[in-house]
Parts: sequence; structure tokens; C-alpha cells
Amino acid sequence: MTEDKKLLTDVSQVPKNMTDSQEAEFWATHKMTEEFLQQATVDEDENDDDLPPKRTEAKTITIRMDLDTIERLQKMAEIKHKGYQTLLKQFVIERLYEEEKRGGVV
Repeated sequence: MTEDKKLLTDVSQVPKNMTDSQEAEFWATHKMTEEFLQQATVDEDENDDDLPPKRTEAKTITIRMDLDTIERLQKMAEIKHKGYQTLLKQFVIERLYEEEKRGGVV
């Protein structure tokens, strides 16, 4: 049996500040149209200032390190509540910046 749902054509038709149960009931009785989706996409694009910057392209590399260095890095990462690879990347970025400053690049 197919239920007849009210069609939404505009984002403004969705009530604000609904409780979880109100929102569930609302979406059980309403359906988004293509126009609604288009407007929602445009509205999201306008609010890009609220989003973190998009990631730049990354490349995976392999670095060989002695086990002692890796263990030390893992312990430090645990203290800082980060992954050790994330911490290693942070160290490289910070050191690169320092060298660039020293060399007059930045």
C-alpha cells in the first residue's frame, strides 16, 4: 500500500527546532521533490564558510624507520591522543615550516 505524502518544494516548508519524534513524524508524512533537493543543494553551497577547508590532494608514501623510533613515536602519539602516523605528519609539517622560515622561503 502506497501512502500519499505531502510534497515539499521549498526548504522553508520544513519546520525548525523539531524534536526527534516530531521530525520522524514529519518525514513519515512528507516527501522531497526534485525542486526541494535542488534548493537544498544551493543552500548548502552558500554555507560553505561553516565547513572546514576541503582537503588537498594527498599521496601515500612509504618511509622505513627503525623500530625504536616507531615505538617512541607511538608512545608520544598515545600521550597526545593521536594516531602515530598523524603525529609523524604533523612533525614533518612543523619542521618543514621551521626550515622554510630559516631559509627565508616564508
